[in-house]
Amino acid sequence: MSGIKKVVLAYSGGLDTSVIAKWLMETYQCEVVTFTADLGQGEELEPARAKAKAMGIKEIYIEDLREEFVRDFVNPMFRANALYEGEYLLGTSIARPLIAKRLVEIANETGADAISHGATGKGNDQVRFELGAYALKPGIRVIAPWREWDLNSRDKLLAYCDQHGIQVEKKRGTKSPYSMDANLLHISYEGDLLEDPAAEPEEDMWLWSVSPENAPDTPTYIELTYEKGDIVAVDGEKMSPATVLAHLNKVAGANGIGRADIVENRYVGMKSRGCYETPGGTVMLKGHRAIESVTLDRELAHLKDELMPRYASLVYNGYWFSPERQALQALIDYSQQYVNGKVRLKLYKGSVAVVGRESADSLFDANIATFEDDAGAYNQADAGGFIKLNALRLRIAANKGRKI
Repeated sequence: MSGIKKVVLAYSGGLDTSVIAKWLMETYQCEVVTFTADLGQGEELEPARAKAKAMGIKEIYIEDLREEFVRDFVNPMFRANALYEGEYLLGTSIARPLIAKRLVEIANETGADAISHGATGKGNDQVRFELGAYALKPGIRVIAPWREWDLNSRDKLLAYCDQHGIQVEKKRGTKSPYSMDANLLHISYEGDLLEDPAAEPEEDMWLWSVSPENAPDTPTYIELTYEKGDIVAVDGEKMSPATVLAHLNKVAGANGIGRADIVENRYVGMKSRGCYETPGGTVMLKGHRAIESVTLDRELAHLKDELMPRYASLVYNGYWFSPERQALQALIDYSQQYVNGKVRLKLYKGSVAVVGRESADSLFDANIATFEDDAGAYNQADAGGFIKLNALRLRIAANKGRKI
């Protein structure tokens, strides 16, 4: 790419993005703006500012996006009950459109010509970042160093740091051998031992949850209050979206909840084994389906379930800003207008059980559903005609001798 004078880099302050910052300056002879997002990963972010300054970077953005992340990205996704391939709660996937959005906004604010990221050419994140950026600013240029350079090993990256005087932690020490990504919704683990799908994860790998075997012997009960499909209070205490998720992470993790070990199909074509901890999200999904069970019309609930895999794939593959995702979201959000009430859950040794649900908007009618005398609320004789009409096509086919 020619004519690039300024680039906005998604910057963590770690080895890869520190090298990328300097590499962009050297390769493109351009100014670099760094953007570091606090999405609840639980790390101190100010050191990233010092590292960026040490490399001569003048425009440094470090932003707390936790509330926006949960309010505008996590919560809408959980209204859809989204699960990718039946297991993955999309913790990494849902963070990428927000980062892409801010990269583009900062590019507009600073007059940058391009954005850059540290995603590799083998992963999904490159797709998610770039699809989001192009949807929001079609003419933006994207620099993906891992698709350009030959610094394809840790040793080469460290040698580059030595050559250019970049200060990074060079000793592995007690640092995890896994490639990890964390935000307020989850933490993921890939690489090292996990590259063998037959190998059981080491217990000390998990950071957010105790093992179910070591969880308390006494269950924990919690009550979630919902308004239009979103949790607004826990145990009667009103909380902001990010505070809700942080609290549920702590409570659920302490009860051994939220671990997943998955071999998933990446959008770029390969299968990948990953382990995930999503304690709060696991509770959120269980609670949301419970409140929907009493407040949603049957056919609307079934329609949502039919659309959910498509919605989950759109999030996983990076199409958050696509018209089809937004159209699905409009339907989903419309469905949530009566999803109000309370759900009680029991957390115990890795499991989440629904033990109660109540709502002023409930469609459950005990007078009709009862096994006792319903005082004429439901005429059981009507069921005979209903069954015969629904059996008509089956009886006709059988009379014609068609095999089942």
